[in-house]
Amino acid sequence: MKNLCATLAIVWRIAGPYFRSEDKWAGRGLLAVVITLELTLVAINVLLNQWQNRFYSALQAYDLNEFVMQVWIFLGLAFAYVAVAVYKLYLNQWLQIRWRRWLTQHYLGEWLDGATHYRMQLKGDAADNPDQRLTEDVTNFVEQTLFLGLGLLSSVVTLASFVVILWGLSNKAPLHIYGTDIVIPGFLVWCALAYALLGTLLTNWIGVPLINLYFEKQRYEADFRFNLLRVRENSEQIALLKGENAERGHLLQRFGQVISNWYAIMSRTKRVTAFTASYSQAATIFPYVVVAPAYFARSIQLGDMMQTGSAFGQVQDALSFFVANYRQIAEWRSIVARLDGFEMSVDTAANLPMHEATIELEAAGGSRNVGLEKLCVNLPNGKPLVAADGFTIQAPERVLVTGPSGSGKSTLFRAIAGIWPFGTGTIMVPAQAKLMMLPQRPYFPIGALGDAVIYPAAPGAFQATQVRDAIIAVGLPDLAERLSEDGHWNRMLSLGEQQRLGLARALLHAPDYLFLDEATASLDEPSEARLYRLLADRLPQATIVSIGHRSTLDAFHTRKVTVVEDGAIHVLGEADAAAEPEPSAAR
Repeated sequence: MKNLCATLAIVWRIAGPYFRSEDKWAGRGLLAVVITLELTLVAINVLLNQWQNRFYSALQAYDLNEFVMQVWIFLGLAFAYVAVAVYKLYLNQWLQIRWRRWLTQHYLGEWLDGATHYRMQLKGDAADNPDQRLTEDVTNFVEQTLFLGLGLLSSVVTLASFVVILWGLSNKAPLHIYGTDIVIPGFLVWCALAYALLGTLLTNWIGVPLINLYFEKQRYEADFRFNLLRVRENSEQIALLKGENAERGHLLQRFGQVISNWYAIMSRTKRVTAFTASYSQAATIFPYVVVAPAYFARSIQLGDMMQTGSAFGQVQDALSFFVANYRQIAEWRSIVARLDGFEMSVDTAANLPMHEATIELEAAGGSRNVGLEKLCVNLPNGKPLVAADGFTIQAPERVLVTGPSGSGKSTLFRAIAGIWPFGTGTIMVPAQAKLMMLPQRPYFPIGALGDAVIYPAAPGAFQATQVRDAIIAVGLPDLAERLSEDGHWNRMLSLGEQQRLGLARALLHAPDYLFLDEATASLDEPSEARLYRLLADRLPQATIVSIGHRSTLDAFHTRKVTVVEDGAIHVLGEADAAAEPEPSAAR
């Protein structure tokens, strides 16, 4: 009961916001109509139960006129039942898609807000497969919550309706305590209750391991799919290293977990199904056995007996809701647990500043400079990595940052960008300044080349002539004619071509601060030099901060700083001033 209450609390926390959202009236209205139609189906079932008594009584009495009348009544009830069932399904699906749309937008917003998706990876949550949470789990949560919720409501109302009928039928064939004249009131109700209670307890005892097995099933399936995606995204490196056998072994190992878990589900499901199927079959004959003595004693008619069997079945089904839907409930609870874990991961990542010593980002007011004050950038485990104090990047200077690999240069850039929360100190950034970070491997979304280059701007934010000019300027005239072509550009282009397109993106967006993290490392030195001249010509007011190791970069920067090891930490400090660039080089 404690676990059930906890699960219901989580369900309300996940489901409640939709019915309080901007779409609340449509959601509430659809839910109200679906509930009304569900209750209408229960009412039609009550009428059909009463019809059974009249129909079979007419058969027993050989009353043709009554028989024909009851056939017409049945046709009317059947037509009403079909119409209500169809529209209940249609409106239920309409509610599902609206609810799923809102919930997906809500989760996407939280996951992608403020680099939360990146912080989740830093906290070790990358293997939790948010893609599955946002697709399968959201879809199944909405569908199964409505299915089980409406099913439970229908069972409660059915129970209340048919208990009254069954109680009345019990009085027609009273059961006496053996050897006495004491009558057990409503004995058919008590028989149905005892039968359903025993079935529920035994089903739960047999099937409770399914809850965890379904949770593990979702995790193993998602992990296997994620690693297949990794192979596809890194197929070139795998092929170059001839790593197919190693990948096959890793994938089969993960698929082995899927298979082992599936065998465990099969074994447990076999036991649950064996019991529930036996339980359902016995329930078919059980009420007739109970009332047969009264029928053969001619205390009740055939119609009463058939109505009793139908009413008992309805009460037993209502009481056996848990038994009949145990597998769905087990899977649903695993989905609820996964969405709850996703929400907790998002919340933890989004609120890192509230729980840990964290770098503070402040607006620099009227200043155009970036300042680092008492800054200590840490690794996620808390180990100090790189420090800087009283360090200023003045606009519009050109700064070259050098230092050994692993000294924290790229992580320092991430901290300045505001996506690295681990550490202490303050980073002051001009209030209205536009920053752009270009990593060594730039990102291009799948789609039209023109849209990929201007990312993250919306499609159409730049004119095609502007995009074409920028691509030509960085030395890719052939690509300039393919702006409308769709493709997976990170896979189709060489790293050098991707870096050129990254610089074309910078030319279009014209940031105030451009941070280049070895963004030209895959180009030859003459090409690199031409592109730095292009940046100086096209973005004369931009402050450019580069991470690089080539000595040829000195000529394109007015200031050089280096990250040096100082005990257990690296420190950012001034190096010898870089030589003033030649006027021709600056151009």
